[in-house]
Amino acid sequence: MTRKLFSVVLCAFALLLLMGAAAVPKEPAATILAEEESSVSNETALETDAQTLDTEFARSVIAASGLDPLEVAEDAESMEATVDNSLLIDGQPAPLGLGKRLQNDTTYVSLSAMAQVLDPTAQIGWDGETMTVTTQGLSLTAHVGAIFLSANGRYLYIPEGVQFTEDFQVSVPLRTVAKAFDAAVGYDGVNGTITITRGTGAILPGDSFYDQNDLFWLSRVIQRESGNQSLEGQMSVGSVVLNRVADPIFPDTVEGVLAQKNQFTTYASGVLAATEPTQSSTIAAKLVMDGGEVEETRGALFFDSSVNSWASRNKEHIATLGNHKFYR
Repeated sequence: MTRKLFSVVLCAFALLLLMGAAAVPKEPAATILAEEESSVSNETALETDAQTLDTEFARSVIAASGLDPLEVAEDAESMEATVDNSLLIDGQPAPLGLGKRLQNDTTYVSLSAMAQVLDPTAQIGWDGETMTVTTQGLSLTAHVGAIFLSANGRYLYIPEGVQFTEDFQVSVPLRTVAKAFDAAVGYDGVNGTITITRGTGAILPGDSFYDQNDLFWLSRVIQRESGNQSLEGQMSVGSVVLNRVADPIFPDTVEGVLAQKNQFTTYASGVLAATEPTQSSTIAAKLVMDGGEVEETRGALFFDSSVNSWASRNKEHIATLGNHKFYR
């Protein structure tokens, strides 16, 4: 169909040349001048005549080509509908078929489709539960139902989980897959468009990104304080430590926060250093170190599991998650 349309354009161009070659006799100047009041209507009439001629010319070209006008119209519409102008990748409209949808103010996309748009060399694997994406610089794994995906040893939080849609697509937040590919995501509120700008093509590996001393202590305090809690419960405990690191009234390192007097007594006793973190506690530590934060406990600086703690008497209770109450 594309070749047919191209032929139509060539025919149109040829006919225009032929029409231009035939000289049209000009009217004497006196006959084409009119009063100012009639000039606007004359111009409108000329424009209408031109539009009519254009329409008739287009019809004649289509008829000469032997194409069905309805077929031409439908094909033109389908060609215009092959891109998504609300999503720009390096300034160009993204192709349709990315499974883009909005869920609770989060834009989700098909993981496989977006991966292959961001890197056409991406190899996709699927075993019925887990999807893998492999490029020269990236190794990504997403398990349906998990609240994270892993990319080059990094753990990226997905609050509503990796999803499997009705059209059999593994669906993840656009920002998450973009981050895995080291692509920047922006939003143009004026035009209502999401913008993606490609970067290196792969997220920095975990061994280079995570501070190993911070990971050592954070994974151990998570294990010690919340090893029997859900992954988000463990993340919330880890976030309390990192929130303190970011707060000027607390020490500015993970170990410094844990060593603070009357806070984490297992640090001073040596029990914390001897604690062996589970895979879950280590993942929770990496999730919060990579910016993941459970919405319910966002901003918490204290947690406890007792009935009448100092925090419960002096701080604002913001959430209860599992066996812990969280305060700020």
